Amino acid sequence: MNRTTIESSPLTTKALGRTTALLTALCLISVVLFLGLTPFNTRGEPREAIVAYSMLQDSNWILPVNNGDEIAFKPPLLHWLVALLSTLSGHITEFTARLPSALATTAMVVATFRFFAHRRDESVALLAALLTLTNFEVHRAAMTCRVDMLLSALIVMGLYDLYRWYERGLHGTPWAAWLCLAGAALTKGPVGIVLPCGAAAVFYWLRGQGFWSVCWRLALLAIASLIPLLLWYWAAYLEPHGGERFLRLIYEENILRFTGQMSYASHINPWYYNVTSVLAGFLPYSLLALFGTCCLRWHRTTRKFSDGVRTLPSRALEGLRNLPPTKLFAFVCPVIIFVFYCIPASKRSVYLLPLYPFVAYWLAEFFVWLSRRHRCAISAFGWTMAVLAFILTVAFIVVRLDGVPTSLFSGKHADENLAFVHALRDIPLTWVAVILVLLPAAAGAWCLRQVKRPVALWGTVGIVFCVHLALSGFYLPTVLSVKSDRAVAERIAAIVPEGRIYSYRTDVLEANRMHPFTINFYLGDRIIPIDKASEAPQSGYLVAGNDDVETFRKVYPQYAVSLVYDSQHRSCDDHKTTRLYRFALHP
Repeated sequence: MNRTTIESSPLTTKALGRTTALLTALCLISVVLFLGLTPFNTRGEPREAIVAYSMLQDSNWILPVNNGDEIAFKPPLLHWLVALLSTLSGHITEFTARLPSALATTAMVVATFRFFAHRRDESVALLAALLTLTNFEVHRAAMTCRVDMLLSALIVMGLYDLYRWYERGLHGTPWAAWLCLAGAALTKGPVGIVLPCGAAAVFYWLRGQGFWSVCWRLALLAIASLIPLLLWYWAAYLEPHGGERFLRLIYEENILRFTGQMSYASHINPWYYNVTSVLAGFLPYSLLALFGTCCLRWHRTTRKFSDGVRTLPSRALEGLRNLPPTKLFAFVCPVIIFVFYCIPASKRSVYLLPLYPFVAYWLAEFFVWLSRRHRCAISAFGWTMAVLAFILTVAFIVVRLDGVPTSLFSGKHADENLAFVHALRDIPLTWVAVILVLLPAAAGAWCLRQVKRPVALWGTVGIVFCVHLALSGFYLPTVLSVKSDRAVAERIAAIVPEGRIYSYRTDVLEANRMHPFTINFYLGDRIIPIDKASEAPQSGYLVAGNDDVETFRKVYPQYAVSLVYDSQHRSCDDHKTTRLYRFALHP
């Protein structure tokens, strides 16, 4: 087959437009509609959001200082987008801070559909897009203020354009790929260029492109994509608080993190962590994949084992090269991404987000095949999801009726878990909340009526979609409001309505310093570590953990310290009980 030949009949422009519009609407409903309801409840989100806040507050869009003395660990594209979107509302909120991730997810999902719809079957393309949108990992990342979702969307869309460049015989300039790769580098550094270029290179070579022809073309693209990042590096280095400190930070984040030589432990996990992350991240669809695998027939081979091992590499390479180009591309990209992230000791589930659209495509192909040949697997999965949807609704009804005994809660976090239950029990129910609570059960009931019909597969996806709506629109905002430090920050703001507030932590790492990130965001970046103050204060207010104040008294014996407010709340940042103190020099 000629490399520029489309592998299946393309959709008409009108049909493609209708499906694209529908998919876009589903994305916006799923990840944008309830984006601002859940307060920040982990330290990662306010740590990124406060950078954008500092940009607007200090009019420094290159390297602003936040949290008293901290500079951003990542390049600024996400923070630029948050700041720009926040100018429309006048201030940074949870909604505007998370909006770039949600819009990036929408763009990636729609691009995935259009990419595969032009080259494969429409139903497979749409299912792949929906699996990408509704799996656990992508949906969670789409609704957080972190760099990972924006990085992943740019990498994936850059890869799609690099495939289109292949279809053109590597002629011309892949401007869209350059824009995406440059944006990815400005989001998280050179990895945004290395990954897509590496995956594209392997694909080009397997498709018969010459080694040197591929190398010089991709090298030129990589260098051109790196220019915006290098310009920002230079500008940040020239900032008063940049210089050598900035260079050390960039070296540690981009080199030492990969080699496992960082000055502090950062998400150190074994290689198989990535396997379990993908399996867990693709829930609940990894469960359907398990059901489908049980339906396969595993044929025994008469070939001798030794002969099979000896010829396996050549047969595998031949099999790959015989794949249609789109399928080969969808195979190479996730493999390269997965292997790349198995190398460094630092591993997180969100690092693997760029492989999700490609794995979703293979799952879509598999699930469509199952729906035609082994519908029993689809039916089993439909029943499972319907039962889980009913359990979710019934469990909430039991909680509302105060049917959960307190004796069920024990251990270190018993009080916090009980507070979660009480929040669900006591929250006033609006008509929107009632609809969201009943939606998963209604979707489950509809799906059970379709389990023996061809639409059963789409019904199970519908259940997952409705569960996400219920979680994002009602359950998570209710529960995570208890976990968040926002209420503590509001109480501190009432006590200290303006002016500087100091912080003290015993777990201080200069390369990755702990701050009261969430409280600081909600207080408008008013907190500074007391050891970073330009002059020793005569008096003031101090935020510290439950055990930190005793060390503070020893380190700063010149101050008299008194408790002003005990939040009795376990901070979502460092899991210490947050307290506010008043301190002043001894008379």
